[in-house]
Amino acid sequence: MYPKTDIRSKENVQGLAMDFLSVAQQAAIASYPWVGKGNKLEADGAGTEAMRNHMNTIEMSGTIVIGEGEMDEAPMLYIGEELGTGNGPKVDIAVDPVEGTNLMAKGQDNSLAVIAVASRGSLLHAPDMYMKKIAVGPKAKGAIDLNLSLTENMLSVAKALGKEVSELTVMIQDRERHEELINQVFELGARVKLFSDVDITGAIATAIEEMDVDILVGTGGAPEGVLAATALRCLGGDFQGQLVPQTDEEFARCIKMGISDPNKVLTIEEIVKSDDCFFVATGITDGTLLKGVSKKENGVMLTHSFIAVGGKKQSYQFIESRD
Repeated sequence: MYPKTDIRSKENVQGLAMDFLSVAQQAAIASYPWVGKGNKLEADGAGTEAMRNHMNTIEMSGTIVIGEGEMDEAPMLYIGEELGTGNGPKVDIAVDPVEGTNLMAKGQDNSLAVIAVASRGSLLHAPDMYMKKIAVGPKAKGAIDLNLSLTENMLSVAKALGKEVSELTVMIQDRERHEELINQVFELGARVKLFSDVDITGAIATAIEEMDVDILVGTGGAPEGVLAATALRCLGGDFQGQLVPQTDEEFARCIKMGISDPNKVLTIEEIVKSDDCFFVATGITDGTLLKGVSKKENGVMLTHSFIAVGGKKQSYQFIESRD
């Protein structure tokens, strides 16, 4: 039995959580017909349109801070787009209508519709570039430091968890750039759990005991880092990120977006500045965290979602719905 969330008042940000759960569900359902069809652009477009249409019905004044790109790159859910009725709480919104578009297009596991929401001005305005990341669950909060090596972090996390370092499971994306990290895990006799895409799932897994993941580490997308950090703030976990601008243009982009020191290691409190936040995800294809959308003979669509809410009563739920 998972903890239940008491979400009633729509006067605060968390009060919008169930509305946004419906948004994620509808985006996943809209994308579902494109699973395994090899056309990631159509899949993403269907999810994006459904997500935007449903968000515009919510009683809020919402601004996209992480979305499908700049205004001249994306017709919908672009950075800076204002959504909602204009009434209700003022919020920052980070979205990925189809996280894992390649996975979905190939009919592979772990694609999701993902949304993070926080009070206005709370979410890091992250450029679409690489970010170094490390994530742990609540028991290891305060035990990570991205300025240190993975070896040092593993020793610190093992101590916090009351485990032998050889008992740790470290989740790392299966990329050539992570070879050194993988070798550090092996040298300490710990376990590596490799994955192909969608590091948000791995970050969340560190905070859910049943999933048996102690650390997520590696370099991936910065927008996904903000989404993962929001989820972990709701779950009481910990996260640190460091932007990795690879060109002068990317460095300048960080400055333009208000990040005065692009090389700084950012704590979870700097990435998500308020506890007044929540995170929702709905599975599109089956995965480690969620089951995918399925269609029954009578036309009913089944969805499986995850919702985590911040604040004093940090909690999460897995929700199965019929549409």
